[in-house]
Amino acid sequence: MKKVDAIIRPETFQELREEFDNLGVNGMTVSEVAGCGQQKGQEGIFRGNRYEIKLYPKVKVELVVDDHEIDPIIETIVNTCSTGEVGDGKIFISPIENVYRIRTGEVGKEALI
Repeated sequence: MKKVDAIIRPETFQELREEFDNLGVNGMTVSEVAGCGQQKGQEGIFRGNRYEIKLYPKVKVELVVDDHEIDPIIETIVNTCSTGEVGDGKIFISPIENVYRIRTGEVGKEALI
């Protein structure tokens, strides 16, 4: 099993969600996050004072999937969320040793379904 962490632009999330529905992906965790990378800071003005904005709003999508599902999921994220501009985001893949469903005690792949 693998964990997919995708940090994406907020405006691309709804389309990604629809594409995941088409793939049959039914479990994910979504968080509003803020971060920075190659995107340069912007200058803002509040009550006449200038300040630098260093963090940008992003959406973090987390999924745990079988190994054979990784390639189509990554392809979907890249095709859906790429604008070609700096700040499109990142995808991180991590191994998952095991999964436990708290309610039933199921372990492994059965706990994902």
